[in-house]
Amino acid sequence: TTPPRPETARGILLLPQDSIGSVEKCSSMTHRVLTYVPGLYKIFDEILTYAADNKQRDPSMDSLRVEVDVDQCCISIYYNGRGVPIELHPEEGLYVPEMIFGHLSNYEEITGVKLANLFSTEFIIETVDSRLEKKYKQAFSENLGKKNWTRITFKPDLAKFHMTHLDDDAMALIRKRVVDVAGFLGVTVQVVFNGQRFQRLKNFPDYVLCYISSASIDREERLPKICQRVNDQLEVCVTRSEGTFQQVSFVNKFATNEGGTHVDYVSNQIAACIAKFCSRHFKVEECEVKKHLWVFVNAFMENPTFNSPTRDALTSPQESFGSSCELSDHFVKSSM
Repeated sequence: TTPPRPETARGILLLPQDSIGSVEKCSSMTHRVLTYVPGLYKIFDEILTYAADNKQRDPSMDSLRVEVDVDQCCISIYYNGRGVPIELHPEEGLYVPEMIFGHLSNYEEITGVKLANLFSTEFIIETVDSRLEKKYKQAFSENLGKKNWTRITFKPDLAKFHMTHLDDDAMALIRKRVVDVAGFLGVTVQVVFNGQRFQRLKNFPDYVLCYISSASIDREERLPKICQRVNDQLEVCVTRSEGTFQQVSFVNKFATNEGGTHVDYVSNQIAACIAKFCSRHFKVEECEVKKHLWVFVNAFMENPTFNSPTRDALTSPQESFGSSCELSDHFVKSSM
């Protein structure tokens, strides 16, 4: 039988897999095999994605900085632009930053950034609201500014993830996710990781080019890149793989490392078009074509559903996507 869903902080800590995913190490394939803890990745990704979403709340945001102190096991994420309003919530009587990051009510499902707080030995929120001329800082644990900014600092409780330190694989995955976010935010936001400024990426095709350039290093010629912005909800790029289907995909900025229905929807269309074209000369199955595709999908949709709390794969049915994927003739022909 399925155990009841935990409704309290104690319940979540006892059954972390129901809220942040497994706290055991597992393997994931990118450019190399690495081991990582989905739960730790989850709480970092919640904070990073929350910070990146501020670009939609305030287009003037032009800076995002991530600092990871391995020795102190401390992660800090800073972004500028209009952040969290420093004012009392009219009903709860608490400041809004505390409501967002640290208030655990008995009737609320604990999700998002609050999970990072719950699974940290120390969690600090700092934000400046120049409109109200206020600065807010609050630390959870066992001065006025001219510009708006927010910094969230937390120390993951590594014991909860059966880890003793942030190892090389964890750092590689964290860095990769920061590059992901740089691709979403575009040239107007300078993204910095541990003091290193990332190259500004104009758009999703620029982000895809990071993969293709790396994969083309030992080749005589660069892998091709065919891209199409289908609509406001969907961007697609495709190149060749080495005989095994590969995918890099996102839903609402979250990385769907195992793909899902959005990737199947796009890749099956491409494979079907190529198989149909090839059938003029010889018979080829769509599944054989798909083995040679490396597909990149960037999707946005309302109320997506996933296979797990870590959002590894999208499970939303095609009819709930909110838009259709109509690939242009140029895209299809170029893919051949």
